[in-house]
Amino acid sequence: MTTFDEREQAFEAKFARDEEMAFRIIARRNRLLGVWAAELMKLTPEEADAYSKAVVHAEFEEAGDDDVVRKLVGDLTAAGIDVDEVTVRRALDEQSVEARRQLMGLE
Repeated sequence: MTTFDEREQAFEAKFARDEEMAFRIIARRNRLLGVWAAELMKLTPEEADAYSKAVVHAEFEEAGDDDVVRKLVGDLTAAGIDVDEVTVRRALDEQSVEARRQLMGLE
């Protein structure tokens, strides 16, 4: 195998690891967002766990964060919590930092 082939394989492996880490960070962030919203809605621990899983699954509806933001704003509003998209996006940013911190601490 040539040096070029080895470098190409190394870059491909790094890209795959980076993509996997990005996926894991988003999934963790969404789970943390679900817990945050569940606390605001005063859900039981069992309901909070189910809700946070539903938020993780909401990510797969469309590309980007809009589907998750829409779900959270809708659910929180339906629960009588006064929240807007800006507040949810701020929480999304905060939980992104926390998710990255948690996952980087595991590695």
